[in-house]
Amino acid sequence: MHSEHWKLEPDEHDFPAAATYLSLICEPTLADQLMKRLKVAPSAIYQAKDLLRASSLRLLQKDNAHVAKDLAQVKAGHKLSPVLLVRGKLTKSRSLVIADGYHRICASYWINENSNIPCRIVDVPN
Repeated sequence: MHSEHWKLEPDEHDFPAAATYLSLICEPTLADQLMKRLKVAPSAIYQAKDLLRASSLRLLQKDNAHVAKDLAQVKAGHKLSPVLLVRGKLTKSRSLVIADGYHRICASYWINENSNIPCRIVDVPN
């Protein structure tokens, strides 16, 4: 169900990184709510190309330091941590926010744009 270069569970350090990012684009109370929900959200699988399109973010080049690091980890046989996503209008014209894992998505895209990526995704509450 998932690509061979992905773990099934996020690394624990991914959650504080996501919280920091979310606190920059939404109110702290909303960021806290989203983080609590991301920690218990079930996994879902989406393709790299679809995640980039839905987030309206550009594909980073292979030589980007973080993308290159993730590509090297995969080449060495290490698995990448699933990405953390928030669905909703958190920023102008974005329906999907990558709270953590943008570089990992780009690295996976370079391996295969159809890579299946395990994600945790939550919706912005009404």
